[in-house]
Amino acid sequence: MLDAPTKPHWTLDDLDFARIDVDKARGDETLFYLACSASFIESGSDLYTRNLADYFDGDDEVAGWLRSQWEPEELQHGRALRAYVEHVWPDFDWEPAYRSFLAEYATYCKVELLAPTRGLEMSARCVVETGTATYYKALARFTREPVFHDLASRIAADEVNHYKHFYRYYRRYREQEGLGRLRVFGTVARRTLELKSEDADCAIRHIAPARAPERGTDPAYLRAVSHDLNRVIRTNLEVGPTLKMLMRPLELPPRVQAAVQVPVAQFMQKVFLR
Repeated sequence: MLDAPTKPHWTLDDLDFARIDVDKARGDETLFYLACSASFIESGSDLYTRNLADYFDGDDEVAGWLRSQWEPEELQHGRALRAYVEHVWPDFDWEPAYRSFLAEYATYCKVELLAPTRGLEMSARCVVETGTATYYKALARFTREPVFHDLASRIAADEVNHYKHFYRYYRRYREQEGLGRLRVFGTVARRTLELKSEDADCAIRHIAPARAPERGTDPAYLRAVSHDLNRVIRTNLEVGPTLKMLMRPLELPPRVQAAVQVPVAQFMQKVFLR
């Protein structure tokens, strides 16, 4: 078992909304779309967390952690991000826009999309947690608003901790299933290609009509918003730590890892960082 946390997990009460310069933050459309799209995706996380917990039924350690820590923390991220959005932009009607998003997002979260074995699914989860941790680290690096920086940093730290759990479980299942590097590489590569997912674009499609009714369904406007958010992430990513997390499930010998570092980085530039 992993060591228990030395201090309680953070709560919404730890976020000092009084520090926000609301007048300044309210006019930042990039910040609005970053915070709101993240709030939608995180608030809908129970759609896939429950699928994953059901997939690991029978493994009390894994299923217990997924249900008792992972899912509650993911949903807390959604509540905190929603609270931030509603504090800074109280005129935005969050709930109906989120419900509209959820109806579409639910079609992306299906049990049949999980990997064919538990070990491979754990390697896939390592990739996903790499993506989310990297995403929130990039948001923290981007923003000059101190409370959003604090919130993004807290979420990023949670995602790194989740990665450590998934990696530990992956190693156990790798031994049980006798997984070779080629199979793991195939799963890691596939999930990396999928990291540029439809999640954020789906959120934007449902946020924009409520935020800007006069142009919220204009494809050119939606593309511009998506491009702006992608630019923020792309220009604030830390490639080195991301590469290390991404390649760790392959457990390559040091010389081999050094040799493939450059081509993997180029692959990420074309796919993961685009």
